[in-house]
Amino acid sequence: MIQSLSTESASPSSGTNPAQPEDRPGVLRGGAVLTLQTHLAQRLVKGRGYSAEKPAIIGLIGFANLVRSVWHGARADDPYADWWMLRIHDALDHAEQELSSMERALAPRYEAMGALEVASPVSVKPVRVTLNFSNPYAFRAARLVGVFDALACKVLSARHVGLLTREEAERSLQQGGRVLRRALQSPIGYRFMGVTRRDLEQATAKAVQAMESMGEVPGEVLAGTRRAAHAPAIVNEPRANPVTDPIRLRALPNSA
Repeated sequence: MIQSLSTESASPSSGTNPAQPEDRPGVLRGGAVLTLQTHLAQRLVKGRGYSAEKPAIIGLIGFANLVRSVWHGARADDPYADWWMLRIHDALDHAEQELSSMERALAPRYEAMGALEVASPVSVKPVRVTLNFSNPYAFRAARLVGVFDALACKVLSARHVGLLTREEAERSLQQGGRVLRRALQSPIGYRFMGVTRRDLEQATAKAVQAMESMGEVPGEVLAGTRRAAHAPAIVNEPRANPVTDPIRLRALPNSA
């Protein structure tokens, strides 16, 4: 992943000429790669497209595309985007807690092995996924895919050495997958409609349409006193719709 961040040079000291553009530092560049050991985690990166036989499953890439629209909406003073970003934040927090709890539950089983030490397995050819995201929530979701990957390795190892039965291992893997997929569905329902807080205050036609589509924004969110921890700074200038036709997917039932 390569990101570009605008930088400004420090103010020149008194009595010197302002720095010329060619004297300023260039843009910052960085990278991020997600390394996965299991095909179970790899499948959660791309998800699954809709077919007549099976419903669509949102993967990491689909989640990032949906969150991008929410992110731009939050920057443009859309209270609905702020509302959805809070939901996304809470969903990721909850998924992390559940996956961590599942991993901790395996510890006593490994401790019961006594003198026999069992190392978590690693792939002879792990998959490396280059990430190209524009907001921190997409990266948080990527980290959760990595957490699930580590959990899957431990579950498969526990099954291999007899700490878990095949049925127990399958249940754990299915439960972990459901937890992560549920979090990846959290952006569903948001629509970038170009509505702002002022629109809602003035009850414009755009605000009425947004309310009919997405419901009534909680008061503290509308007032701007409650925003997600990683929400972007609000830019007052109007922005064009970053996604001309947002993806509309139906959430899977929890039992999926």
